[in-house]
Amino acid sequence: MKNRDYKNFASGAIAHIYNRGNNREKIFHDEQDYKAFLFRIGLALGFEEKELFHELCRQQYSRIRITDTYKGNFKLHAFCLMPNHFHLLIEQCGDVPISKIISKICTSYAMYINKKYKRVGHVFQDQFKAVLIESDEQLMWTSAYIHINPVKDGIVKHPSKYKWSSYNDYVSDRNLPIISTELLKSTFGPKDFEKETLILSSEEE
Repeated sequence: MKNRDYKNFASGAIAHIYNRGNNREKIFHDEQDYKAFLFRIGLALGFEEKELFHELCRQQYSRIRITDTYKGNFKLHAFCLMPNHFHLLIEQCGDVPISKIISKICTSYAMYINKKYKRVGHVFQDQFKAVLIESDEQLMWTSAYIHINPVKDGIVKHPSKYKWSSYNDYVSDRNLPIISTELLKSTFGPKDFEKETLILSSEEE
């Protein structure tokens, strides 16, 4: 992965956002935790709770409030939630910087984790990292890098077997509402998404 950290976001920017648990600790302990994070992403993107009634982001308890939502200001193109870290590929469509929505999501999720597990202190390690996407080639490679994470870590043997990423929104009809698939599909063009993901992810980082 290119070791560049951008925080000066502008309209039209696409960034690979990632962060891990404090002291490399788990940030997702069970299925409800993964759903809670995706649910908060959906709310921050401006979706109504009823629009998020999906297997992967349905909340058992929906008394959650994110005071600022950013409907129309961002698009989420890819994600992967790993036990102790996360990856997001997100596009800024307006003047609100990407840092705003990430801060809202992570702050709300940290409050959820601390309350659920009766803990105090930081949930995430420092501030999130951001790598600006500067070319179609980098966009495709980053998508592959994000989606292949559970395979690289030995959790599954194929990215389609891992449900806490957006991979199946591209290779099946899952249609998770928070994912915008048009950009990556048009960038990959007529190429086979599954084949290209495996090829690109095998290239030297």
